[in-house]
Amino acid sequence: MGKKSESAAADAAAAPAAGSELAAAGKSALRAIGSHALSKTIPYTPPWIAAGVLPPLTGWATNSMWGDTPLTAGLASASIAIGGAALSTVVWKSSGGSTKFRKTRRAQATATTAAAMGWLTCATAAGPFGSPVMDLWLIGGAFLAASWNARQLMANSPGADPEETVNEGGTLAKLAQAISWEKVSVKNAEGTGKGTVKAELEVAPGGTIAAVQSTAPAVAAALQVPPSGVIVTPDPENASRGTISVRVADLLKAGVPFQMPDALGLMPTHPIVLGRYADGEQWWIDPFSARILQHVLVMGVTGAGKSELLRTLLTHLATRRKMSIFLIDLSKGEQTVGHISRGIDYLVQDPKEAKRLLKCLPAAIKARGDVLASEGLDQWTPESSLNAVVLWAEEAADIAEFDELDRIARAARSVGIWLGISLQRATWTNLSTDVRANLQGAICMGVDDAGDAGFCLPDRVVEAGAVPDWGSDRPGYGYATGMGIPQERWTTEARSSLTNRSLLAALVDAASPYRDPLDETTAAALGQTYAQRAHRGTNRTTPDAAETAERAMQWLASIGADFGSPAPDPADWAAPPAPATVPPARATAPPAPAPGSPHPFEDDEDDEMDDLPEAAQMEIEGAYEEVLGAIPADPEPDAPYAHLGLDDDVPATDDDTGMEFEQTEPVSTEEARHIICAELDGWVRRGRLEFSPADLGPATVAAGRKRPWLQGELKRLTEDGILQRDGHGSYVILHSPLQPA
Repeated sequence: MGKKSESAAADAAAAPAAGSELAAAGKSALRAIGSHALSKTIPYTPPWIAAGVLPPLTGWATNSMWGDTPLTAGLASASIAIGGAALSTVVWKSSGGSTKFRKTRRAQATATTAAAMGWLTCATAAGPFGSPVMDLWLIGGAFLAASWNARQLMANSPGADPEETVNEGGTLAKLAQAISWEKVSVKNAEGTGKGTVKAELEVAPGGTIAAVQSTAPAVAAALQVPPSGVIVTPDPENASRGTISVRVADLLKAGVPFQMPDALGLMPTHPIVLGRYADGEQWWIDPFSARILQHVLVMGVTGAGKSELLRTLLTHLATRRKMSIFLIDLSKGEQTVGHISRGIDYLVQDPKEAKRLLKCLPAAIKARGDVLASEGLDQWTPESSLNAVVLWAEEAADIAEFDELDRIARAARSVGIWLGISLQRATWTNLSTDVRANLQGAICMGVDDAGDAGFCLPDRVVEAGAVPDWGSDRPGYGYATGMGIPQERWTTEARSSLTNRSLLAALVDAASPYRDPLDETTAAALGQTYAQRAHRGTNRTTPDAAETAERAMQWLASIGADFGSPAPDPADWAAPPAPATVPPARATAPPAPAPGSPHPFEDDEDDEMDDLPEAAQMEIEGAYEEVLGAIPADPEPDAPYAHLGLDDDVPATDDDTGMEFEQTEPVSTEEARHIICAELDGWVRRGRLEFSPADLGPATVAAGRKRPWLQGELKRLTEDGILQRDGHGSYVILHSPLQPA
C-alpha cells in the first residue's frame, strides 16, 4: 500500500515536467515553421514593399513641391510624363533577349515602368491620397507586385524549361550575351570529362549557324582558350541547329605514346592507330576498309610533325601481310625512315628512278585491273591474289607532271594502290586542282597562314573553326578527314604518336616472317624499273628473316612491350637499346651480256669505279659531263657529207664531192629487229632504262632502216609491254627484249 502511494506521488510530480517539455517542443516546432515560412516568403516581399512605399512617398514629394499652382503642377506633370516615356524606352532597349522568358520579362519590366511613371504624373497634379489616384495605386500596385511574384515562382519551379535555365544562368549563357548571340539559344551544355565542353545550338528565324561559326574567334578569346579550341559544327539534317565544342584543357600536351599493333601479320584492312584525339580517344584511319579507297594529302610546314606521322604509319603497315610499301623521298630519305627501311619494299631516293617508277605505274595499274576482273572483284580486297600497295611521295610536285599524277590518282584506287602525297603547301603551283580533287583524305598539320588550311581540308571543316594555324609551334597536332574516319571526328583536334627509333626498328624486324613479297603481276608490270631497284626491303623470303624476327621479339619482350597497348616509356626500359639492324639488301649487279650481244661492257671498269670514294666518283662524272658538253652537236658541220640525214638514201658515189660510200647488203626484218633489241638489251644490262628515239639512230642505220620503220618498231615494243612511252616522246625500258620477263 505504501509503495503504491509513493508511485502515484512520483507520477503526479512528473506530469508538470512532461507538460512543460511538450510545450517547449511545440514552441520550437512553431518557430522552425515560422522561420522556414519567413525564409520562403522574404524573397517575394520586395515587389510589395516597393509598391506600398515608393508611390505614396514620391507622389507626396512631387505634389508638395510643384502642386501648389496650376502652372507649376502642369509643367511638372509634363516633364515627368516625358521622362517616364524616355525611361520606359531605356528599359525596353536594355532588357533584350531571344528566349520567350526574356521577351516576357522585357515586356513586364517596361509595362511596370510606364505604369509607375503614369501614376506619378497624375499624383503630381492631383495629389497621391485623393480619389481615384489612391485607388489606382492600391489596385494597380497590388496587381504589379503579384505579377512579379508569379514570375519568380515560375522561374524557380522544378519544371522550368531547360533552354531557359541554361540561357538564364551558366558560363555559356553569359558568354552568348557578351558576344551578342541575340538569335542563338544554347542548351544542354555538359562536360565530357575529357577536357571538352559541348552544347547544342539553335538559331532563331533570320539567324544562321554560319554566322555563329564566324564568331568562334570571339568565343575563344572570351573563354581564354586557344583559337582552335572552339569548334562550331552544323547539323547536317537541320540548318537551324548545331553543336559547339570548347576544349578547356589540352590532354595531349605531354605527348602521345606510340600504340603497338594489335598483332603481327594483320591484313591491310585492320585500322591503323596514328595517335589520339583531344578528348583522349584513339585517332585511327582505315583506308582499305572504306567503301572507296581515298588517297591522302598530308600538309604542314617544316617542323609540323609530318615525318613522325609517316614513321608511325609505315611501321604499322610494315607489320602486315599482303602489303607492299613504295616510298619516294628525295630530300631526307634514310634520315627519316632509315631505321625502318627493311620494311619498305621500294625506297626511292634518286630523281630519275622516281620518275621511272611513276611512268611505269599506269602499266602496273592496268595489269592489276585485269587480274581483279578475272577474279570477279570490282576493287581490291584481301581475297585477291594481289598485294595492297602504298605509294607515298614526299614533295611529289618535284618528281612528276600534274597530268601524270592525275592519271595515277584516278586509276589507282580501284586496284588497291593507296597514294599518299606530302607537301608543305598544296597550292595550285605545287599540286593541280585535278590531282587535289582525287586526294579525298586529308591530314592537315601546322600551317603558317589560316588560309593555307583550305588547300587541304574540306570547306565545311575549315568553316567550323578547325584551322591548325599554329605553324611549327605544336608539332604533331592537326586535323584529319576521310579514310574511314567518322565525320563527327573531322573537326576534333588530334596529335600523332611520339616514336622511338629502336622500338620501330625492332617491330619491323619482328614482322619479317609475315611480310609478303610484291605479287608477280605488279612486279612484272613494273619490269626492269622494279627489278633493278636500288633498295630491297626484307620479307618472309629473305634468308635471315626468322632469326632476325626472333631476336627482335626477345628484345621487345625484355622492355615490356605488349601488342595492342601503348609502348612503354624508354625511361622505363629494362634493356639497353636494340642493336642496329642489318642494312637492307641492295640491287644485285647487272647480269652478264648475252652471247652474241654487239654491246658488251667491261665489268672491270665498273668495279674500278665502284672502288673509288664517292667524292672521286662525283668528280669524274662531273668532268665527263663537262667534256661531253664541250663537244658540239655536229662535230663537222662543214663536212661534204653533212647534208645527209637518217632518212636519205646513201648513193654509191656523191656527184658533188666524188666521195664513195660502202654499200652493204640489206638485212632481213628479223635481223634488223635483233639489232634494235640488242641495243636495248645492252642498255638494260648497263642500268640505263630511259632513252629517246634519236638514241637508236646508229642501230637503225646499222639495220639499214629509216625513221618510219624505227617508229613502227617502237610502237610494237610498247604494245608488247617492253617499253613505256611518256607524254614527251621518251621511253622507259620495262623488260629486255632478249631476256624473259
